[in-house]
Amino acid sequence: MPLMKHTAHSHRSSQLPAFAAEAGAVAATSAAPGQEASTLPRWDLSALYNSMEDPAIKQDLAQAEQQAKEFASRYQGKLAGLSGAEVAEAIRTCEAIEEILGKAGSYASLLFAANSSDPEISRFSQSISEKLTDISTHLLFFTLELNRLDDADLAQKMQDPALAHWKPFLDDTRLFRPHQLSDEVEKVLLEKSVTGAQSWCRLFDETIAALRVTLDGKEMPVGDALNRLSDSDRSVREKAGKAVGKVFGENVRLFALITNTLAKDKAISDGLRHYARPTSSRNLSNMVEDEVVDALVSAVREDYPRLAHRYYALKAKWMGLDKLEHWDRNAPLPGCEDRKIPWDEAKQIVQKAYDGFDPRMGKVINTFLTHPWIDVPPAPGKSPGAFAHPTVPSAHPFILLNYHGRTRDVMTLAHELGHGVHQVLAAKQGYFQSNTPLTLAETASVFGEMLTFQSLLDAETDPARKRTLLAGKVEDMLNTVVRQIAFYEFETRVHDERKSGELLPERIGEIWLQVQTESLGPVFNFTPEYDVFWAYIPHFIHSPFYVYAYAFGDCLVNALYGVFSEGAPGFQDKYIAMLEAGGTKRHKELLAPFGLDASDPGFWRKGLDVISGFIDQLEQA
Repeated sequence: MPLMKHTAHSHRSSQLPAFAAEAGAVAATSAAPGQEASTLPRWDLSALYNSMEDPAIKQDLAQAEQQAKEFASRYQGKLAGLSGAEVAEAIRTCEAIEEILGKAGSYASLLFAANSSDPEISRFSQSISEKLTDISTHLLFFTLELNRLDDADLAQKMQDPALAHWKPFLDDTRLFRPHQLSDEVEKVLLEKSVTGAQSWCRLFDETIAALRVTLDGKEMPVGDALNRLSDSDRSVREKAGKAVGKVFGENVRLFALITNTLAKDKAISDGLRHYARPTSSRNLSNMVEDEVVDALVSAVREDYPRLAHRYYALKAKWMGLDKLEHWDRNAPLPGCEDRKIPWDEAKQIVQKAYDGFDPRMGKVINTFLTHPWIDVPPAPGKSPGAFAHPTVPSAHPFILLNYHGRTRDVMTLAHELGHGVHQVLAAKQGYFQSNTPLTLAETASVFGEMLTFQSLLDAETDPARKRTLLAGKVEDMLNTVVRQIAFYEFETRVHDERKSGELLPERIGEIWLQVQTESLGPVFNFTPEYDVFWAYIPHFIHSPFYVYAYAFGDCLVNALYGVFSEGAPGFQDKYIAMLEAGGTKRHKELLAPFGLDASDPGFWRKGLDVISGFIDQLEQA
C-alpha cells in the first residue's frame, strides 16, 4: 500500500498489506523466529534529512515559505490574463514548492511511522504538519483559481505545448470544480485541519501504540497478541482473541468517540461540498465513477457464498470443527508447518519472481533490497502492518515492514516492492503527475504478489505443501477482496447512520457483526468480544472508504494476470508503460492496451472467477 503525499497523509492503512487489514494489522514487536530483530535492516532516511535537528529542514521550509509568498504575490488573481506558456510556468513553480513541502512531510511521516510512541518524534511530526499547513495557505488560491478559468479560455491556452504537458494535472484538478468553496472557506478548512481530523488521527495512532494486552501473565503490545491469532495451537489463539477483545472493550468508548467525530467531520465537509454520498469524494479522488465502484461491490457481495462461505466451510472440515470462531479465521491448516523463512531467503524468493517476469523490474527490486530503503523488523511503537511511501521524485521511496518470517510476510514484501517499483517508474512524471489513483495504486503490488506466489507454487513438489500454498493464497485473496468489501459496507452503514446522530459503541458493534456474518458465512460463531474488533483498523480513521481499492486492485490483477498467462505479445512492455504513466492516465486508458475495461459488468466476474477456481482446486485436493 502506498502512503499518501503530505497533503493527504494516511498511514497504512493506509498502508497495511492488502491481506492483513485485521489480524496482524498492528505492528508486533517480536522478530521472525530464529532471527534477532537487531540483525534485520532498518531504513536510512538521510536521502531526505539526517535528523530532526538537521538545519536543512529549517532552511528548506524557510525557502518554501518565501517562495510561496512570492508565488502568491506574482500570480494570485492574475491567472486568467496569462498565456498558456505563463500558466505552465506557474504550475511548474508551484510543483517545485510543493515538492519541498512533500520532502519535509515525508520525513516527518516516516519518522513517526517507525516510532509513534516517542514523544519527541510526535512533537516534531505535529510541528512539521502545522508548518506545512501554514505555508500551504499561500498556495491554496492556485488550484481554486485554475478551476475558475473558463473552459473555452483554458482550451485556448492549452494550444501551447508547454501547458498541454500539464493536461492530466489540470483535468484531475478541474474534476473538483463542482465541489469547490470560496477561497476564504477553503483557507479556514485547511488551517483548522491540524486541530481537527489530523489531531483525532494522531490520538488514534498514539492510543493504539500505547495499548498493552496481558497474556500468560505477560504484558505485550496489541500487535504481539494479534500475531498469536495465527498460532497453530487453538488454545493460544483463543486466549489471544479474548484478551485483545477485552482491551479493545475497555477502550471502546474512546474508539467510538474518534469514529463518530471523524464521521461527523466528513459529513460536514461533504455537505459543504455537495457530495452525493459519503463515498463520492473518495471515488472522485480515485478517478473512478460511483457506478463502477457500485458494480464491484455488488459483484463481490453476490459472490460471498461462492467464495468465503464455501472456503471457510472447507477449512472447518479440515480442522475437524462444526463451527469456526473468529480466532480460527487465520489459523494455519492442520498438519501444515509454515516454515520460518529467514530474511535473506525472502529477498531471494521475491528477487527471483520479479527477475523471471522482466529483468528491468528485477533491477529496480534489487536496488531496494541492497540499499537501506526498507525498515524490516517489528519494533515497539512502529506503525501498523506495512506500506510503501513514494516520498518525492528527487529522493526515492521507502518501505516499512513488520517481518515475522512467515510465507505471508514474504508476500507482503512482494506486495510493497510492487508499490516501490511503481513509484520509481512513475517518478519521471514529476511530483504532481506521478501519484496514481488508489484504484490503480494496488495494481503493481498485487501483481507482484501473484508473480511471487506462482513462482513458489511452481517450485513446490510436495502435494501437501502445494495445498497449503494454495489455501494461503485463497485466504489472502479473500482478505483482499471479500473482507475489504465487507469493511467498505461497514463504513458505509456507519457513515449513513451517523447522519441521524452519534452511534453508541454497541450499535457500531452490531453493524460490525452484521457485515462479518454476511461476508464470512454461517460456519462462523462470533463470541461477544469480537463485536469490538472494528476499533483499531486504521483504514477507517485515516482514509475513509479506501478499502475497496484493494478489491479493485485484486480483481483487476486477476484479469491482467490472465492476459499475461495467455501469452499476450508485448505484455511486459505494456505493463511497464502502464506503471511509468503514473497519474497521467485513467483506468480506461491504462487497461485498453490489454483489452480490459473495468466498466464492463463482466470484468469483475473474471477476477472473482480466479478465486473461485482456486477454491475448486482445493475442493478436489
